[in-house]
Amino acid sequence: MLNVAFGIGVLLALAGGMAVQGCVAPQQLVSELAQRMDDLIKAEGTPNPSVLLALNLAGATGSNTRKWLLQEVEEEAVTRAQRDMTSGEVALSVLSLLSSCRDPRNVQALGLTVDLVQVLQQKMDEEMAMLEEEGIPKTTLYSVSLSALALCLTGAGGYQGASVILAKQVLSPDSHLSVDTCAMAALAMTCTYGQTDLQDLQELLWEALSAVANSFLDEQEEGDGVIGNIYSTGLAMQALVATGEFYAPRVWDCTQALAAVSHHDYSLPMAIAQVLPALVGRSYLDTADLDCTTRMSPNLQSTLSPKLQPSPSPKLQPSLSPKLGTAAVHRAATITVHYSITNTLQGRYFSYTTAVQVPDGSVLLQVLQAAQEKEPDIFSFQTEQTSWGPMVISIHGLAADQNRKTYWQFLSSGVALEEGVGTYKPQDEEYIQAVFSTY
Repeated sequence: MLNVAFGIGVLLALAGGMAVQGCVAPQQLVSELAQRMDDLIKAEGTPNPSVLLALNLAGATGSNTRKWLLQEVEEEAVTRAQRDMTSGEVALSVLSLLSSCRDPRNVQALGLTVDLVQVLQQKMDEEMAMLEEEGIPKTTLYSVSLSALALCLTGAGGYQGASVILAKQVLSPDSHLSVDTCAMAALAMTCTYGQTDLQDLQELLWEALSAVANSFLDEQEEGDGVIGNIYSTGLAMQALVATGEFYAPRVWDCTQALAAVSHHDYSLPMAIAQVLPALVGRSYLDTADLDCTTRMSPNLQSTLSPKLQPSPSPKLQPSLSPKLGTAAVHRAATITVHYSITNTLQGRYFSYTTAVQVPDGSVLLQVLQAAQEKEPDIFSFQTEQTSWGPMVISIHGLAADQNRKTYWQFLSSGVALEEGVGTYKPQDEEYIQAVFSTY
């Protein structure tokens, strides 16, 4: 079972015996989360570089799921990187390949070859050009941070200028950066800090990193272990693992964060992938330091339970979720959810409200589907699959637009939801709002 295969001591030995700083979670917690991530990624059958990166940082380099993910990431890179990947997606692929002991400058698959680092540099140039001209990146500051980290770890250029912008954004009182963005920016700035000899840059980065790290410690104390929300806590923990010198002599009481993480029922592999490295005392910053001479031993691989041995193509596996029979569906209790859609941002404004009945335990996506079935001319919607699950990209014919920085935000009684439509479960008589917004 995974509580044997993913034992903390074994994981650290497999990853090269690096010294671990920060805190290390109990073996059982790491084991359970690793097993759940493996099960979820196979059930979804969707390749996710973040999962590959997490498995490598955790030392699970011999699992069949990891081998399949590596192949899929390489194939996605040669076919999509130059065409339609964002800077953040390319950066994540670079990190996952680097942690897999593959050269991201020479990715080969399907008879094709691509230099992912060169592609990333080009996309970073586009981000920086837009930042200089309009004050905003082509995508998001999160993607810029991820790209800066990947370029720094691969020894490429283009990350110092980005780190300066990130540091100034962190220190600006007018910036309202999310915890996720601050955490990823902290990882990128920490890498840059270790690579530069420029005193002015070091001083700027030190000030920014100290501000981020101490704000995370403050927020953890106020939030009983949660930093931002439960889904951003994983990346924040990674940042605290990597930035110890910037909040010293203050001490990180990581037991608070560990308690919060252990009590949450994660149902998305992406969320687990961001938490898992921190639970073994690592962060994305350790990606380039893994020992490529070690691999999981055959004996250790044999301890994995049979259900964790995926078929050659997980895409062909049916969902692991059991389907209820007709009789069971009729017997299930139903709840009423009030749902509204509002646009006061662009085009013809509108606001509509309805109430629908769905089985108790339904996710928000089922509420949207019920509303669409009830009034298709009003509550029609479209989704797009992401690493965080389905994302609503259009409602009532009004689509989100990356160029205009618009999106559909979901709230419960005026409070923004922390989960996506594929995982959030509304309660009886809850009021859900979809509001066309900007970011």
